[in-house]
Amino acid sequence: MNATYRPQLFGVLAGLFLAAGLVLSAMLFTRTWLKIADSDSIAVTGSARRNVTADFIVWRATFNVTAGTLLEAQQRLKEDRAKVAAFFAAGGITNHTFTPIVINEMEGRQTLKNNGGETSSTHIVGYKLEQKVEIRSADVDRVMQLDRDSATLVEQGVQLAPAAPEFVYTKAGDAKVEMLAEATKDARARADQISVQGGRSIGGLRSAKMGVFQITPLYSSETSWEGRNDTTSREKTITAVVNAAFTMR
Repeated sequence: MNATYRPQLFGVLAGLFLAAGLVLSAMLFTRTWLKIADSDSIAVTGSARRNVTADFIVWRATFNVTAGTLLEAQQRLKEDRAKVAAFFAAGGITNHTFTPIVINEMEGRQTLKNNGGETSSTHIVGYKLEQKVEIRSADVDRVMQLDRDSATLVEQGVQLAPAAPEFVYTKAGDAKVEMLAEATKDARARADQISVQGGRSIGGLRSAKMGVFQITPLYSSETSWEGRNDTTSREKTITAVVNAAFTMR
């Protein structure tokens, strides 16, 4: 095969592939059109999205003390608990709750030498007492300010370790009802657009099934088959999905 003939052959093959692709696309479109035209119903998925801001916060922290005796540890924990309560009161927080105290014994191992060799034993060398505190409040800004200022307790000698705040949108139930209606409206609009391609029009709603309800951090694309209820972000996006079927005429 000479050099002049080879490019011509490639050009012919490319043209054949292009023609085949156009024919296949036309066939698929025609089949889709016929399916819409012949069917007495159409099933589509509609969705609705809404950005919201959490209106409730749950804040937790843990503090602990260690001492050589249980009595001393209890006294230190009592003093630290008073500092924590005073810190909350200064910040305008009065609805905090302390959990029961957890007592942990700290053990040490002692090895003794004797004529028969070595023996070891364990004994209590001290106590570690731990307690948790929790705040549940609709005043999100105030609690967030308290979270930022909590380092002052560490400066006072309190071994405080705050957990990440949990942000909750308490009106999600009401939003869910409204958004399902919006998602159904969106499904009908999608069905209208599709049915026009088959020369048909949409009739009444035949069936509707609610999909999973997602509450995710703002701008997040993460979803779950079981649905999500994010508590890590103050700004959230709610997504509702409806699978609907409409009659066609």
